Amino acid sequence: MSTFQAPKGTYDLTPPDSAKFLAVREAISAPLRDSGYGYIETPGFEDVELFARGVGESTDIVTKEMYTLTTKGGSQLALRPEGTASVLRAALQANLHKAGNLPVKLWYSGSYYRYERPQKGRYRHFSQVGAEAIGTEDPVLDAELIILADQAYRSLGLRQFRILLNSLGDKECRPVYREALQTFLRDLDLDEETRRRIEINPLRVLDDKRPDVQKQLTDAPKLRDYLCDACKAYHEEVRALLTAAGVVYEDDEKLVRGLDYYTRTTFEFVHDGLGSQSAVGGGGRYDGLSEMIGGPALPSVGWALGVDRTVLALEAEGVELDLPVTTSVYAVPLGEEARRALFTVVTELRRAGIAADFAFGGRGLKGAMKSANRSGARYTLVAGERDLAEGAVQLKDMESGEQSAVPLAEVVAELTMRLG
Repeated sequence: MSTFQAPKGTYDLTPPDSAKFLAVREAISAPLRDSGYGYIETPGFEDVELFARGVGESTDIVTKEMYTLTTKGGSQLALRPEGTASVLRAALQANLHKAGNLPVKLWYSGSYYRYERPQKGRYRHFSQVGAEAIGTEDPVLDAELIILADQAYRSLGLRQFRILLNSLGDKECRPVYREALQTFLRDLDLDEETRRRIEINPLRVLDDKRPDVQKQLTDAPKLRDYLCDACKAYHEEVRALLTAAGVVYEDDEKLVRGLDYYTRTTFEFVHDGLGSQSAVGGGGRYDGLSEMIGGPALPSVGWALGVDRTVLALEAEGVELDLPVTTSVYAVPLGEEARRALFTVVTELRRAGIAADFAFGGRGLKGAMKSANRSGARYTLVAGERDLAEGAVQLKDMESGEQSAVPLAEVVAELTMRLG
């Protein structure tokens, strides 16, 4: 047994459970690939300042949760705690916004890292699939992304999730609300850290999950009462588009999300079967982020959905995914001549697109057939010296138990026909 174990708060993906994660990633990305989103991949670490500026100096992510390191050259780097800032940085560096086709529509998949107390549904290393539409301010884009996420979840068989929706206003109306909220919050009985947050980003106080804080926020001023006419009209258009598409959502005036860069549309996907860690994904519009990290004005919108959270949601609903078979045919050779002959057949089957495996290690018939059963193969090929002398192999249907001799030269065609 190994003396090493995965670091606290992380997990390994191993078969057969890893197949669920692959299926979830595929299902989430499929609607994006069909809607003009191209794949992007960024490094696992970035300049610390990218996240400090973009995610926000006052957020828990930056102040408490980032894994940081100093290089031999003295540079400060951070393991990426989220995907949007990295994707936008990469798009700007590659000048994708100058190609003349806005919005730049990108999707990504990868691991992210945050130092926090490990618990079910919350890890220090986690997997997400995300999407970003960069460079266009259009409520249709906001609606498109929410609809695509809804489509992805429903394609997996999830039904008990809810979509929470809110507007955070923009640079015109939010400062007025910010001042009113700060005035209200300063009179509350709050700890020193929360009081510091009031001065830096008071909206984050609304996102505080502690019951004693939430109780004091009952009469807090509502952002919806401070939205300018443009933000109201924008939000109403997003709501109307979602309704027209048959996507059910709930208005949540307290929805803030944990990142400073959001403006106007913000949304969250929650699943009540996950307990306190109910969020399975979320996102929103971030019209000023590009300028925050040194780029031009590029109004954008995006989301990230948690792969591990989605797997937990599927388990909570008892949804069994229709996973592709890992092995359709299992070859069992008896003798050295049969090993060479059947390995050639297995190679041909694989080239024909049939999932095939082989009894390695020269095991006897009994042990090899146990492996064939464990593999889940529909058919097993068995061949010994007598079979090869007759130019045939034994083909066994593992469901019915029926076995018949098939000419060696015809076995690939026979299995191709049977497996459709």
